Amino acid sequence: MQYRKWAYEDILAVAALEKECFRDPWSYRMLADSFFSDSTITVLAEEDGKVLGYGFLIAPGEDADLANIAVGTEYRRRGIAQGILQSLEKRAASTGVRRIFLEVRVSNAPAMSLYLKEGYVGRYVRPRYYGDGEDALVMEKLLPQG
Repeated sequence: MQYRKWAYEDILAVAALEKECFRDPWSYRMLADSFFSDSTITVLAEEDGKVLGYGFLIAPGEDADLANIAVGTEYRRRGIAQGILQSLEKRAASTGVRRIFLEVRVSNAPAMSLYLKEGYVGRYVRPRYYGDGEDALVMEKLLPQG
């Protein structure tokens, strides 16, 4: 398993995974625009040339927002999302990020479990945050500085 920064050529595979994994996916255009932003940090999980998962966060300063982490359905429960998250955190810390925030669907117990395991703390709920009316739990993690 290799964790690396996205290349522009990866955006089609990322967009396909986005559609597979989310009810309200980011469009190809949104992903491409994010890719070109100086404040975007990306990680791709790849094995034998196949994209298994990806993640990215927007880090314009000391605070970052975890935009998405997704792993293809057939590759879940192998620790890939955890590897992506840890890689994102490491890269973010190296650029001066001190805190990461994220929103997670209140119904997404596997994601919440991962975030709690990795040291994220629930802060508050955003009612009807998602397009279908579901609430989001806002979580936060302070990154070690050093």
